[in-house]
Parts: sequence; structure tokens; C-alpha cells
Amino acid sequence: MAFQRVGHERLRRFSQMYGKAGRISSAHISNLSSQCYSTSFGFKEVPEEEKERLVGDVFTSVASKYDLMNDLMSVGLHRLWKDRLVSKLQPFPGMQHLDVAGGTGDVAFRILEAYHKCKQLGMSGMPTDVEAEDDTRVYVCDINSAMLNVGKKRAQEKGFGESKLLSWVEGDAEALEFKDASMDSYTIAFGIRNVTHINRALNEAYRVLRHGGQFLCLELSHVKNSILKQLYDFYSFSIIPRIGEFVVGDKDSYQYLVESIRRFPTQEDFAGMIQQAGFQNVEYENLFDGVVAIHSGFKF
Repeated sequence: MAFQRVGHERLRRFSQMYGKAGRISSAHISNLSSQCYSTSFGFKEVPEEEKERLVGDVFTSVASKYDLMNDLMSVGLHRLWKDRLVSKLQPFPGMQHLDVAGGTGDVAFRILEAYHKCKQLGMSGMPTDVEAEDDTRVYVCDINSAMLNVGKKRAQEKGFGESKLLSWVEGDAEALEFKDASMDSYTIAFGIRNVTHINRALNEAYRVLRHGGQFLCLELSHVKNSILKQLYDFYSFSIIPRIGEFVVGDKDSYQYLVESIRRFPTQEDFAGMIQQAGFQNVEYENLFDGVVAIHSGFKF
């Protein structure tokens, strides 16, 4: 596993690329608003206003078999990757946590299990204030109602169905319906590459986090080793869509998912975007030579 911290040079380069909002004149904004913008949907370019609908169609189609497909595509490794993500959090009574694009509950359930484990072990530093414990919440936010319905069903099966610690919210990562500085931590796993504007999602994450709040993102990324990359590309483009066709009856959705990984920024560039949103102490950890990466940062 590679573990890297991003320096100030990356932030300087992104500042040069994106500039300061205050330098954009109102006339320029008016001119921009009259233009039609496109964005990537896999390897295709589509109008921005179309991407949300297209991505929604993908996840509505695969929702019922989403976790099964994750097991098949990753040979079960996604479970270890999510465990690693949650291990970077430090649950405590009274915590307010937001898991975005987490509809099936996979990450949220792990956070609740980690929270209960900490309580059972009586870890030092964990207060026992009953009122604080009652205030503990893990919010699962997803734009897709079909994915949320799968998560709610799984919560019942896991014994979390009646838990007051767990809340389900249908919402957009780019326009969260949570107050400023209301969350202690934020996670997003295998979701940020599907939003239309990554920078807006990052800005929203920064907005809702409190001072000292932690941002964590688990995402499929870019393989460094050239030989492994060739094998990974063959598996991704030749095998995964066929698995999707066989298991879900939907080859196209998994073709998009594979293509979206290749269009996602490199580990270094994504870290620069996180810094540009205002986060500090930004670093990332490559797992399986970069097949996935966990990015983290703090709001200070």
C-alpha cells in the first residue's frame, strides 16, 4: 500500500487552473450561462443536465444486485477496502456522520458496528454521557431512491431497522440539505466519480463539516504498475460488462461504470481538487497498487 501526502505545489497548480471566483466578471458569468456545457458519461460527452438522469438510470437498473456485483467484480475485495476506509474514522458518542452516495448502507453499517465495538470495549476517551449517545447519528444520503430502498431492507436484515442512530436521506451530493458545520465526519465510497461536478460535491462536503471534521473518499482509481494495468484493463472492459449482462441483465450500465473509472482524475489531481475545496492535511493511500485509493483531509 502506498501512502502519500500532497504538498503545496499541487494546490498552487490547481489555483492557477481554476483561479479565484472573484476575478470572474458578471458579464462573463452571463455569457457562460448562455452556453451549453457537456460532461463525461463514461467515454461519451453528454449535456450536463442529462448526466444526472443517465447515472440515475444506471443505479436504478443495478440497485437490486449492486452489492452482489461488487462481490463478483472485486472478488470480495471491496469489503476489505470499505473496512480500511472505516478504520480511519474514530467513532464517538454524539458524533454526526454523513455517508454520501451510500444508498445500500454498506459503509454506514460498518460505521455503526465500529461505534458499538468501541462502546463494548470501553475505549479510553469515549464519554459515557447518555444524552450525547442519544444524539449520535449516521446519515445515509443518496440521490437514488432505489438504492436507498435496498439499504433500508438490508438494515432490517442486519438488525438496524429500528435503530435511532441511522437516518436515510434522499439528496444530491452537489446540494446537500444539511446545515453548515453540522457534521463531524463525511464519507463517500465509489460515488464521487458519478457526480456531474466533482468540485461542487467537495465544496458541499467542506461546508457541512465542522471545524476539525474529517473527509474520507474511497474510489476506484488509476493503477501504477504497467503490467497490472494491462491485466486490469482487460478484466475491466472484457469481463466486467459480461458479468453485468449475465447477473443483472444490463451490460451497458457496467460498461459505463468501467469507463467512468478511466475518466476520473488521477490520485494526485483528485488530491489537488480536495485541497482546492479548502481541506488541509490532504493525503491518499493506494490499495492494490492504485486499483482503489482512499483520499482524506480535514477542515481546519
